[in-house]
Amino acid sequence: MTAFAAIVGRDLRLAFARGGEALNVVVFFVIAITLFPLGVGPEPQVLARIAAGTVWVAALLAAMLALERLFRADYDDGSLELIALSPLPLPLVVLAKCLAHWLATGVPLVVAAPLLAVLMQMDGAGFATLVGGMLLGTPTLSLIGAVGAGLTVTLRRGGVLISLLVLPLFIPVLIFGVAAVEAAVTGLSPRPHLLLLGAMLLGSLALAPWAAAAAIRLSLD
Repeated sequence: MTAFAAIVGRDLRLAFARGGEALNVVVFFVIAITLFPLGVGPEPQVLARIAAGTVWVAALLAAMLALERLFRADYDDGSLELIALSPLPLPLVVLAKCLAHWLATGVPLVVAAPLLAVLMQMDGAGFATLVGGMLLGTPTLSLIGAVGAGLTVTLRRGGVLISLLVLPLFIPVLIFGVAAVEAAVTGLSPRPHLLLLGAMLLGSLALAPWAAAAAIRLSLD
Protein backbone atom coordinates (compact mmCIF):
# COMPACT_ATOMS: atom_id res chain seq x y z
CA MET A 1 0.00 0.00 0.00
CA THR A 2 2.94 2.34 0.60
CA ALA A 3 4.17 1.77 -2.96
CA PHE A 4 0.61 2.20 -4.26
CA ALA A 5 0.24 5.55 -2.47
CA ALA A 6 3.69 6.62 -3.67
CA ILE A 7 2.72 6.02 -7.31
CA VAL A 8 -0.54 7.93 -6.88
CA GLY A 9 1.26 10.84 -5.24
CA ARG A 10 4.01 10.86 -7.86
CA ASP A 11 1.55 10.93 -10.77
CA LEU A 12 -0.49 13.67 -9.14
CA ARG A 13 2.60 15.80 -8.60
CA LEU A 14 3.65 15.29 -12.21
CA ALA A 15 0.16 16.10 -13.47
CA PHE A 16 -0.02 19.36 -11.55
CA ALA A 17 3.62 20.19 -12.30
CA ARG A 18 2.83 20.02 -15.99
CA GLY A 19 -0.23 22.13 -15.20
CA GLY A 20 -1.72 22.19 -18.65
CA GLU A 21 -3.00 18.61 -18.74
CA ALA A 22 -5.74 18.87 -16.12
CA LEU A 23 -6.52 22.43 -17.14
CA ASN A 24 -6.89 21.44 -20.80
CA VAL A 25 -9.46 18.81 -19.89
CA VAL A 26 -11.62 21.29 -17.99
CA VAL A 27 -11.21 24.01 -20.63
CA PHE A 28 -12.26 21.59 -23.37
CA PHE A 29 -15.25 20.52 -21.25
CA VAL A 30 -16.36 24.13 -20.77
CA ILE A 31 -15.84 25.13 -24.42
CA ALA A 32 -17.61 22.06 -25.79
CA ILE A 33 -20.72 22.70 -23.70
CA THR A 34 -20.65 26.44 -24.36
CA LEU A 35 -20.83 25.78 -28.10
CA PHE A 36 -24.14 23.95 -27.87
CA PRO A 37 -26.29 27.01 -26.96
CA LEU A 38 -24.60 28.86 -29.81
CA GLY A 39 -25.35 26.05 -32.24
CA VAL A 40 -28.90 25.03 -31.32
CA GLY A 41 -30.15 28.39 -30.06
CA PRO A 42 -30.82 29.83 -26.60
CA GLU A 43 -34.37 28.46 -26.16
CA PRO A 44 -34.55 27.08 -22.58
CA GLN A 45 -36.84 24.19 -23.56
CA VAL A 46 -34.44 22.95 -26.25
CA LEU A 47 -31.40 23.29 -24.00
CA ALA A 48 -33.10 21.54 -21.09
CA ARG A 49 -34.05 18.62 -23.34
CA ILE A 50 -30.46 18.02 -24.47
CA ALA A 51 -28.70 19.11 -21.26
CA ALA A 52 -27.96 15.65 -19.80
CA GLY A 53 -26.69 14.22 -23.08
CA THR A 54 -24.60 17.28 -23.81
CA VAL A 55 -22.86 17.29 -20.43
CA TRP A 56 -22.13 13.56 -20.56
CA VAL A 57 -20.85 13.58 -24.15
CA ALA A 58 -18.58 16.55 -23.42
CA ALA A 59 -17.28 14.88 -20.24
CA LEU A 60 -16.59 11.65 -22.13
CA LEU A 61 -14.64 13.44 -24.86
CA ALA A 62 -12.77 15.58 -22.32
CA ALA A 63 -11.75 12.51 -20.32
CA MET A 64 -10.21 11.00 -23.45
CA LEU A 65 -7.84 13.95 -23.92
CA ALA A 66 -5.44 12.86 -21.17
CA LEU A 67 -5.53 9.11 -21.80
CA GLU A 68 -2.54 9.13 -24.12
CA ARG A 69 -0.37 10.52 -21.30
CA LEU A 70 -1.44 7.84 -18.82
CA PHE A 71 1.66 5.68 -19.44
CA ARG A 72 3.48 7.76 -22.07
CA ALA A 73 5.71 9.77 -19.72
CA ASP A 74 6.89 6.61 -17.95
CA TYR A 75 7.60 4.93 -21.28
CA ASP A 76 9.53 7.92 -22.64
CA ASP A 77 11.89 8.13 -19.66
CA GLY A 78 12.34 4.35 -19.42
CA SER A 79 10.69 3.95 -16.02
CA LEU A 80 7.78 1.89 -17.36
CA GLU A 81 10.09 -1.07 -18.01
CA LEU A 82 11.47 -0.79 -14.47
CA ILE A 83 7.95 -0.58 -13.04
CA ALA A 84 6.92 -3.67 -15.02
CA LEU A 85 9.89 -5.58 -13.51
CA SER A 86 9.38 -4.30 -9.94
CA PRO A 87 8.00 -6.52 -7.14
CA LEU A 88 4.75 -4.51 -7.09
CA PRO A 89 2.22 -6.33 -9.32
CA LEU A 90 1.68 -4.43 -12.56
CA PRO A 91 -2.15 -4.46 -12.21
CA LEU A 92 -1.76 -2.58 -8.92
CA VAL A 93 0.50 -0.06 -10.65
CA VAL A 94 -2.14 0.40 -13.35
CA LEU A 95 -4.82 0.86 -10.70
CA ALA A 96 -2.71 3.49 -8.92
CA LYS A 97 -2.11 5.38 -12.16
CA CYS A 98 -5.82 5.23 -13.01
CA LEU A 99 -6.67 6.64 -9.58
CA ALA A 100 -4.21 9.49 -10.09
CA HIS A 101 -5.60 10.11 -13.59
CA TRP A 102 -9.15 10.27 -12.23
CA LEU A 103 -8.19 12.60 -9.37
CA ALA A 104 -6.40 14.94 -11.78
CA THR A 105 -8.96 14.93 -14.61
CA GLY A 106 -12.17 13.20 -13.54
CA VAL A 107 -12.78 15.06 -10.29
CA PRO A 108 -12.54 18.52 -11.96
CA LEU A 109 -15.12 17.34 -14.51
CA VAL A 110 -17.46 16.24 -11.71
CA VAL A 111 -17.05 19.61 -9.99
CA ALA A 112 -17.64 21.60 -13.17
CA ALA A 113 -20.59 19.54 -14.43
CA PRO A 114 -23.36 21.11 -12.25
CA LEU A 115 -22.20 24.63 -13.12
CA LEU A 116 -22.34 23.86 -16.82
CA ALA A 117 -25.69 22.08 -16.37
CA VAL A 118 -27.07 25.43 -15.19
CA LEU A 119 -25.87 26.96 -18.47
CA MET A 120 -27.78 24.23 -20.31
CA GLN A 121 -30.97 25.03 -18.35
CA MET A 122 -31.07 21.59 -16.74
CA ASP A 123 -33.88 21.01 -14.25
CA GLY A 124 -32.59 21.27 -10.68
CA ALA A 125 -33.98 17.83 -9.87
CA GLY A 126 -31.27 16.26 -12.00
CA PHE A 127 -28.23 17.94 -10.45
CA ALA A 128 -27.63 15.43 -7.65
CA THR A 129 -28.12 12.51 -10.02
CA LEU A 130 -25.73 14.08 -12.53
CA VAL A 131 -23.00 14.39 -9.90
CA GLY A 132 -23.66 10.88 -8.55
CA GLY A 133 -23.64 9.38 -12.02
CA MET A 134 -20.39 11.12 -12.94
CA LEU A 135 -18.77 10.00 -9.69
CA LEU A 136 -19.55 6.44 -10.76
CA GLY A 137 -18.96 6.88 -14.48
CA THR A 138 -15.76 8.89 -14.74
CA PRO A 139 -13.60 6.33 -12.85
CA THR A 140 -14.93 3.70 -15.24
CA LEU A 141 -13.79 5.84 -18.17
CA SER A 142 -10.28 6.06 -16.69
CA LEU A 143 -10.10 2.31 -16.09
CA ILE A 144 -11.34 1.35 -19.54
CA GLY A 145 -9.15 4.01 -21.12
CA ALA A 146 -6.10 2.50 -19.42
CA VAL A 147 -6.50 -0.62 -21.56
CA GLY A 148 -6.36 1.44 -24.75
CA ALA A 149 -3.47 3.49 -23.38
CA GLY A 150 -1.56 0.31 -22.59
CA LEU A 151 -2.05 -1.06 -26.09
CA THR A 152 -0.77 2.14 -27.74
CA VAL A 153 1.92 3.17 -25.26
CA THR A 154 4.75 2.55 -27.72
CA LEU A 155 3.08 4.47 -30.56
CA ARG A 156 4.10 8.09 -30.99
CA ARG A 157 0.68 9.27 -32.17
CA GLY A 158 -1.61 6.86 -30.40
CA GLY A 159 -4.27 9.35 -29.31
CA VAL A 160 -6.58 8.74 -32.27
CA LEU A 161 -6.11 4.99 -32.01
CA ILE A 162 -6.99 5.09 -28.30
CA SER A 163 -10.21 6.89 -29.18
CA LEU A 164 -11.13 4.25 -31.75
CA LEU A 165 -10.37 1.45 -29.29
CA VAL A 166 -12.15 2.71 -26.19
CA LEU A 167 -14.97 4.90 -27.51
CA PRO A 168 -17.31 1.94 -28.19
CA LEU A 169 -16.68 0.71 -24.64
CA PHE A 170 -17.60 4.14 -23.24
CA ILE A 171 -21.08 4.05 -24.81
CA PRO A 172 -22.81 2.06 -21.99
CA VAL A 173 -21.53 4.58 -19.43
CA LEU A 174 -22.92 7.40 -21.56
CA ILE A 175 -26.29 5.69 -22.01
CA PHE A 176 -26.93 4.93 -18.36
CA GLY A 177 -25.49 8.24 -17.15
CA VAL A 178 -27.88 10.20 -19.36
CA ALA A 179 -30.78 7.88 -18.56
CA ALA A 180 -30.27 8.40 -14.81
CA VAL A 181 -30.47 12.19 -15.14
CA GLU A 182 -33.50 12.04 -17.42
CA ALA A 183 -35.26 9.70 -14.99
CA ALA A 184 -34.62 12.11 -12.11
CA VAL A 185 -35.84 15.10 -14.14
CA THR A 186 -39.06 13.33 -15.18
CA GLY A 187 -39.85 12.23 -11.62
CA LEU A 188 -38.81 8.59 -11.98
CA SER A 189 -36.23 6.79 -9.87
CA PRO A 190 -32.66 7.00 -11.20
CA ARG A 191 -31.62 4.15 -8.91
CA PRO A 192 -31.60 1.33 -11.53
CA HIS A 193 -29.37 3.35 -13.85
CA LEU A 194 -27.02 4.34 -11.03
CA LEU A 195 -26.81 0.70 -9.92
CA LEU A 196 -25.82 -0.28 -13.45
CA LEU A 197 -23.15 2.42 -13.46
CA GLY A 198 -21.91 1.08 -10.14
CA ALA A 199 -21.85 -2.45 -11.54
CA MET A 200 -19.79 -1.26 -14.52
CA LEU A 201 -17.38 0.46 -12.13
CA LEU A 202 -16.96 -2.71 -10.07
CA GLY A 203 -16.49 -4.77 -13.22
CA SER A 204 -13.89 -2.33 -14.51
CA LEU A 205 -12.06 -2.39 -11.17
CA ALA A 206 -11.91 -6.17 -11.34
CA LEU A 207 -10.93 -6.56 -15.01
CA ALA A 208 -9.41 -3.39 -16.45
CA PRO A 209 -6.15 -3.31 -14.39
CA TRP A 210 -5.35 -6.89 -15.44
CA ALA A 211 -6.23 -6.20 -19.08
CA ALA A 212 -4.19 -2.98 -19.09
CA ALA A 213 -1.22 -4.73 -17.47
CA ALA A 214 -1.35 -7.45 -20.13
CA ALA A 215 -1.57 -4.76 -22.82
CA ILE A 216 1.50 -2.98 -21.42
CA ARG A 217 3.52 -6.21 -21.34
CA LEU A 218 2.43 -6.95 -24.92
CA SER A 219 3.48 -3.48 -26.04
CA LEU A 220 6.85 -3.69 -24.30
CA ASP A 221 7.74 -7.09 -25.75
